[in-house]
This record gives sequence, structure tokens and C-alpha cells, in this order.
Amino acid sequence: MNPLLRNSEAHVFVESLSSPQLAFEDEHHLDRSLRLEETDPVSVSDGQGRWATATWSRRRGLELTSQIHAEPERPSLTIGCAIPKGDRPELVVQKLTELGINRIAFFETSRSVVHWDAERRSKQSERLNRIAREAAMQSRRTYLPRLEFTTFARLIEQNGMAIAEPGGRDPIDAVVTGILIGPEGGFDHDELDFAVPKIGLSRHILRVETAAIVAAAMLVNSHN
Repeated sequence: MNPLLRNSEAHVFVESLSSPQLAFEDEHHLDRSLRLEETDPVSVSDGQGRWATATWSRRRGLELTSQIHAEPERPSLTIGCAIPKGDRPELVVQKLTELGINRIAFFETSRSVVHWDAERRSKQSERLNRIAREAAMQSRRTYLPRLEFTTFARLIEQNGMAIAEPGGRDPIDAVVTGILIGPEGGFDHDELDFAVPKIGLSRHILRVETAAIVAAAMLVNSHN
């Protein structure tokens, strides 16, 4: 990580670096929570890999103090996850964002217990994107992850997909760019019949959110 990013007092996202404007909640965070001084270094990104250092004050707003840097885009890595119960999707999004996953997808399977209708998906999308943004700020990411709700059938047909399955012995190599995590009851036989790598994550049965985090760490490490 660039030391300027690591050592900034705060990291924020804006729509445009040519005329950076903070969202109200980010202004409040810098002013009231962090109580930044006008000389404190801040890093600011557009979420698409471009970033710069800056200072911020209530009077002047954001003022860039460096040239605009462009981070090279890393390999696109996907974790697909059967929708877990309760507030666990929030944990999944937060930790996968911190680990550096580019695409986080939620889906339902034949054994899924949790089902979201269109209204529920809309509400969750807003909340989970906000959580991803906050996690990206904390971890100094310059690319925001992409969140989506899709189907197992769409994901499994995409190149580079693998399935997390207890006892799986296939390696995570350069070909594998995504891992799918099943519900707590596991994938059914029809879903496991797809000719994709089967990746073992642990000697034990993991909760959905734990499996997603372990798979993400393994996937990111294999592509470093």
C-alpha cells in the first residue's frame, strides 16, 4: 500500500476528483468524529482507482495537495454467497471489502432458507453498499467493490468459478477467480454436478459467513 494512503488521517470517496465534494455524512465524520485540523492529511478517491492526497476544512472543503494517482486494477475476484440469516450479510460485505474482493454476489439455492423479495433486495442493496463504502474507507481501498443479487445458475456458468465444498481437493490456481459459498445445508447434488473445481476451506463445517471470509482470504492470497 502506498504510504500516503496508509498514513492519511482519513480516506473518503467523492464523485469526481476534479471538483471533489464530500457527502454530508462524510463531512460530519471528518469534522465531528475525527475533529481534523486543516493541516491533517486526507486521502480522497473516486472509487475507480484514482486518488490524491488532500486537506479538509469546513471553510474550504477538500483541497487536493498532490497529483492524481491511478492505481492499476487488480484481477477481478468474486465471492458468491448464498444469502445468510439475519444481519450476517453485513458482516460478509464488510470483511470481503476489507480483504479486497472486487465483486460480492448474493444468491439463493434450492436449499436456501433465506429468500429476499424485490423490496427486501432494494433495501438491502442500499444498506450493504453503504457498508461496503465504509469498509473501503477504513481499509484505504481505491476501488469500490460491486455488489449484486443474482442466481446460482448465472454465476456457475461464468468463467473461473469454483464451489466451496467440504472435502474438496482442487487447488485455487490462476484459473479460479471466483468461489461460490452454499447455504448452511450445503449445495444439493444437481448444483454440485457442475464441472467446476471443488475447494475445501476447512476440516470442519463452517457457517456461511465464515466460509465466505475464508474463501475470500484464500482467493486474494492466491492472486497476490
